[in-house]
Amino acid sequence: MGIGARHASTSAATAALLLCLVTAGTAGAEEAPTDGNSVAADQTTEINNRQGWEDETDQPIVEVNPRRCDGPSTWYQFSSKKATFVPSWWNGTSFKDGPGGTMTVSVLKSGTISLEVSGTGEWSAGAILAKAKTTISVKVAGSVSVSTGHTYSQDIPRNKYGHMQYGSWGYKANWKRYRTSGNGCGAVEIGHGTTTLPTNEVGWKWWVTSS
Repeated sequence: MGIGARHASTSAATAALLLCLVTAGTAGAEEAPTDGNSVAADQTTEINNRQGWEDETDQPIVEVNPRRCDGPSTWYQFSSKKATFVPSWWNGTSFKDGPGGTMTVSVLKSGTISLEVSGTGEWSAGAILAKAKTTISVKVAGSVSVSTGHTYSQDIPRNKYGHMQYGSWGYKANWKRYRTSGNGCGAVEIGHGTTTLPTNEVGWKWWVTSS
């Protein structure tokens, strides 16, 4: 799948975008390349039980101060990122069992986990994805395919309930878009927002509750 259509909003209202676009293609140095990451569930490595994967706080991203005399007239920067689990949420990928016993699950329905972008001002989802690949992780994707399979088991503690949710081990990030000011070197912010970025690493997230 390709990501690449340019979106601009001059109002201050929040725009939310769930991407699963079929065509792409706008010119410009900041637009995204074609992205076609696809991962079959039975091809994944063992990445379940990632303890501590989700950071408690945003991790700052330090980049060069947005000040351009040469180069593109507009550009994007990420101010922070946070490791997060991006759930698949469709039926057949989320289970609960207990109390106690052993829980064994498999992906029962295929689907696609997609990039999410929200923001105000002027922005391009494709350009945000392209920037994230170079700033956050080369593994981030516009969409990740999930196929049936990937069986996983866990013992549930006595008197507790086990939960299994399939998804992608990805990131949340804050982004800003800048434009060169009238003197050609300064920067003016023209957009900002957040994005949730899946990666091509998918698997089961496991946790336990009292009820």
